Amino acid sequence: MTEQQKSAVLDSAHLGDIEGAFGKIKVDEAHNNQGFKQRAMTLLAIMGPGLIVMVGDNDAGGVATYAQAGQVYGYSLLWVLLLLIPVLIINQEMVVRLGAVTGVGHARLINERFGRGWGWFSVGDLFLLNFLTIITEFIGISLAADHLGVSKYVVVPTAAVALIAIMASGNFRRWERAMFAFIAVALLQVPLLFFCEPQWGRAGRGFVVPSIEGGLNSASILLIIAMVGTTVAPWQLFFQQSNIVDKRITPRFIGYERADTVIGSFVVVIGAAALVMIADYAARSAPGGRRSDWDDDDGVKIIADLLGQHAPWMGHLFAVVLLDASIIGAAAVTLSTSYAFGDVFGLKHSLHRSFKDAKQFYFSYTAMIVVAAAVPLIPGAPLGLITQAVQALAGLLLPSASVFLLLLCNDREVLGPWVNRPWLNIAAGVTVAVLLLLSGILMATTLFPDGLDVVALTWWLAGAIAIAAILAWAGFKLYERLRPQPAQPEPPTFSPAAKMTWRMPPLALLKPVRWSTGTKLSMLALRAYLVIGAVLLVVKAVQLGKGA
Repeated sequence: MTEQQKSAVLDSAHLGDIEGAFGKIKVDEAHNNQGFKQRAMTLLAIMGPGLIVMVGDNDAGGVATYAQAGQVYGYSLLWVLLLLIPVLIINQEMVVRLGAVTGVGHARLINERFGRGWGWFSVGDLFLLNFLTIITEFIGISLAADHLGVSKYVVVPTAAVALIAIMASGNFRRWERAMFAFIAVALLQVPLLFFCEPQWGRAGRGFVVPSIEGGLNSASILLIIAMVGTTVAPWQLFFQQSNIVDKRITPRFIGYERADTVIGSFVVVIGAAALVMIADYAARSAPGGRRSDWDDDDGVKIIADLLGQHAPWMGHLFAVVLLDASIIGAAAVTLSTSYAFGDVFGLKHSLHRSFKDAKQFYFSYTAMIVVAAAVPLIPGAPLGLITQAVQALAGLLLPSASVFLLLLCNDREVLGPWVNRPWLNIAAGVTVAVLLLLSGILMATTLFPDGLDVVALTWWLAGAIAIAAILAWAGFKLYERLRPQPAQPEPPTFSPAAKMTWRMPPLALLKPVRWSTGTKLSMLALRAYLVIGAVLLVVKAVQLGKGA
């Protein structure tokens, strides 16, 4: 019996040696009693999925959001970024285990464990949101080109061709090296910060003392939600899990991939903080710089222009950072969609395969890039409406994506000895509750932008979620008391060595998922929320399109 037949791995290209940007690890190589140098070399070889997914999240939308935070509120919202670090680590660490232990992408697991209804519901939403997100990345590329004085009709097609050429090379290591080259360019925002007169004492207070310049109001709450939404996105779950599978990372390397993820989470927050501080400098040091009537389409151009007043190279460098961030975001989001496409339809989907050997996989990637790149070039295209739709859809889907992740990470058939520990479930549950709160606020303000007291809405929704959680817990305990469950067998114990070699069996051999009554009701409520929210968003989009 082959290794693929003994595990759930769908594509044989997902088995074999690990070929990272900075090293190669043979599948039969021993990794016992390694010294510091050997561990460091192993980490360099493993590093990639966590860092790329995090830096990719500082995309065009991220640059615009962080720049808005700095331009309008100065350093006062830096504490939001600090709070996002544990959220990022908790979410993506669960994905790390799922990818390494199962050898299967996120879309495939949802489809197989929760049924095709939920699978198509989840993946269909992902395809739509990702496609709109890719369009916003090319909008960012066109904005950068405009500031640099180069026609977007040259830069956008060139970027699209480059993205396709890098991905379609049929070589995972070459693709990852290209991503690291783009990441190196993205880090130019840090040296740019040192020319923007950073106020380190003020920044320290901004990180550790929660405050909002100008006080708590509707605009500040919505911006905080936007900062969370642009930093914790649904596509990240699908990308990192599938990229781990494609890189052939197995359970014995989970520790290294966790380190990769933690490093990436700090890198993304450092980059975001640099953007906030750069925008603050641009606003406070130029006449008429600080303004509250921010628009995503013009805002980043305003920051680049204000920086250019100090020195042309500073404005150009900010535009290059925006261009680079948009390219990294487009590469990661598009690839996550193509991975999900291969998962759902059972197609070959690996960067180890040539274009000829995985035509559908590469064609799906190419088609999305070509169509998305064409949209910003269409005269009169509703780019602002697309940007709003991305923010609203991301807010709508974020809680559901986290719920599926939490369910999968408590499924012993899927993760065996790698299931969540109780403390992690509590932390993840609190995270889901907060995301649900933010999602509800964002949806309400998107649908009813006028006359809505966002501050009052926030307190009402927070209270409602807290009460619902308490009632759910009390109801569950009462149900357990009235209808005692049969004694469950103790889960098998695994030695450290056995745990490191345990992988999920083929999906067809797993016992079906059995949801409790409470879980079924919760999932039905979640589905109703998604359906109603999606319908209302479509209605709102039609109204905006007609100028209503």
